[in-house]
Parts: sequence; structure tokens; C-alpha cells
Amino acid sequence: MTQRRKSAASSRPVKRQRKAAAKKGRKTAAARPSSKRWSQRVTKESDALDLKQGVFTLRDPKRIAASLKRSAEHSSRRKAGAYRSALSMLTFYINRAGRTLPKTQRERLNRAKLELKRQFGRE
Repeated sequence: MTQRRKSAASSRPVKRQRKAAAKKGRKTAAARPSSKRWSQRVTKESDALDLKQGVFTLRDPKRIAASLKRSAEHSSRRKAGAYRSALSMLTFYINRAGRTLPKTQRERLNRAKLELKRQFGRE
């Protein structure tokens, strides 16, 4: 008996389904990330800084900036300068929070950026 070869047409519906899912913004099983909260893990276990717990929820921008500065200066694992590491962690938190970050908290964190710049003498 002769074996019948599969034609290219038999695989097309699968490709179409994947493309359709991609167009609709859905992820296929293979494209899903391994952990849901990777940004939370980055904030906790970053090589750059060992942050004090709840630093981004503090009410005073000066205290937020001071805590980030202290963490950055005491870190021995960071790859860039202390100012750059502290600012990048603050920016990362703001960007990852996205729309879920309340307006008052976003404004407070943006004031903390300015305060961080002031504390490092980068005005």
C-alpha cells in the first residue's frame, strides 16, 4: 500500500486559528508567560535594589525618595549608578501599574522623582 502524503491544506486551518487569535489579542497556550505577576517579582527580587517593603505606598514623596536612595546606595549588586538604579525602579513601578494606579498616587510618585533628583544633586 502506498502511504498518502499530507497536503499543505491540512495545516492551514491551524495557522488561521493562531493568526485569528493573535489579531484578537488572545494568546495561544505556548505564548503565555510563566508567571502572572512577573513585575511584582522584579520589584521584590531585583538585582539592582533591595527595596523596603511598602516603599511605593508611602505618603510623603521625600520619604519615598530617601528610601530609594538608601536602597540604591547600599546595594552591591546594581549594574548602574545609584541615581539611575533608584530612578529606573521608580519609573518601572509607575509604568507597570498603568491605569490601575490612582491619580493621587501617580502624582505622589512623580513628585518623588523630582525629589530623588534633588537628593542626588542632579537639578
